[in-house]
Amino acid sequence: MNYINVNLKVLLMDTDYYARHAINSYLAWDRRTRVTQLCDDERIMWEYLNQTPLAELPDVIVIDADHLGGADALTQQIERLRAKIKNVIVLCMAQTIDARLIDASAQAGARGHLLKSDVRSQIAWAIVKGYVEKIDFIVTSSIAHSIEHYSYSYAHVRARKVVMLPRRREYSQLTPRIRQAVELCVVNGMPAHLAADEMGISLHTIRSYIKEAYRILESEDSTDYPVDMSPQERAFMRLTKFEDEDA
Repeated sequence: MNYINVNLKVLLMDTDYYARHAINSYLAWDRRTRVTQLCDDERIMWEYLNQTPLAELPDVIVIDADHLGGADALTQQIERLRAKIKNVIVLCMAQTIDARLIDASAQAGARGHLLKSDVRSQIAWAIVKGYVEKIDFIVTSSIAHSIEHYSYSYAHVRARKVVMLPRRREYSQLTPRIRQAVELCVVNGMPAHLAADEMGISLHTIRSYIKEAYRILESEDSTDYPVDMSPQERAFMRLTKFEDEDA
């Protein structure tokens, strides 16, 4: 399988400092996405957009849907962004499921609405998938189940072709302890000695776990990643990819 090589400029607007920097950290691992601006509110976002040259404007804007002032304000922000930047992809992120906000996202032409607790470190894959595959309206699993059970609350969502993000790719040989070790060190960026303390094992043991995880991930994933990718980058890509990426 070939690696999809794109270079997407991403603007990230989130009022939550920790969420904003966690998402930025996840995107930094994936060289297909490049965060060009972090904003903690819509005023700063618009100041940046209004002073940025056309060629440097973002391809993708990820916005915090929960704190814009409700459904009408969310609709207005998305419509304004799409009018400002031709072909921009807007993805909404939320802490909780709110049918009014999800419906507003769909009505205004956002590419998707994602629950932060569902997508987490797979945000880069979600962005690339939404961009490359031209998906109409992409949602995470919890939102998909809400739409399925309460479809009467989603008048505008029903008018869109909704696609649920696939599940995370699983690796049959990764034991729970080896997965925990590699996720602490690679996905969460924890130094090996701190991860060893967290797991109650020696530094030597956790290093052996990481080495074994790299071997397993490589043996079970045939994707041709760029030759200049570090082992850590390749491990992150493999751990956070979706199961249908092997189709």
